[in-house]
Amino acid sequence: MEIKGIIFDLDGVLVSTDRLHYQAWKKIADKLGVAFDEKKNDRLRGVSRMESLEIVLEEYVDRAYMSLEEKIKLAEEKNQYYVQFLQTMGKKDVSPSVIETLYYLKKQGYLLAIGSSSKNAKLILRQTELTDWFDAISDGNNIKNSKPDPEVFLKAAQFLDLSPAQCVVVEDAEAGICAAKAGGMEAVGIGAACQCEKADYHITTFTELQTIY
Repeated sequence: MEIKGIIFDLDGVLVSTDRLHYQAWKKIADKLGVAFDEKKNDRLRGVSRMESLEIVLEEYVDRAYMSLEEKIKLAEEKNQYYVQFLQTMGKKDVSPSVIETLYYLKKQGYLLAIGSSSKNAKLILRQTELTDWFDAISDGNNIKNSKPDPEVFLKAAQFLDLSPAQCVVVEDAEAGICAAKAGGMEAVGIGAACQCEKADYHITTFTELQTIY
């Protein structure tokens, strides 16, 4: 079936907020006295906030005694740090190649959407002045299941009024590639997902999308 919509993950694909997530989670880890480095931070790609917290807490000795309320409070504290850090983002954090490629895809007639597990997706888009490029936004605020569940992408396709088979997903995380395929969509792997065998296409630069679509 002809591809009519392109759904983008946000973090790591259109913009990079890894360092901000890392700094926010590091503050939580330091508070608890547990080790947290960039390698562990990489495991949080495409994962929900509460699931990310469980990874951060893996070596916390009192983990088994923590209540759900305490975990929710920690996750909310992390998000407060992250939102503070997001205020430093702006148009400068978007690569010219991203703008060039979005313009090209729009000119080709594709509908564009965001499919992100982040509950801060709309804030990031506003901060970086990317909102107007997209016809639909599906994020952590309208889903119950995070990737590799396909819900966020299926919602994006629904918002575009397209079938999953008419959509392709651009992802930098293996969990996102798995979610796209589980949802019946084509998948393009970029960044850390460039080598993912489940992806239909593998690109090393965002501009390469122009050679595929």
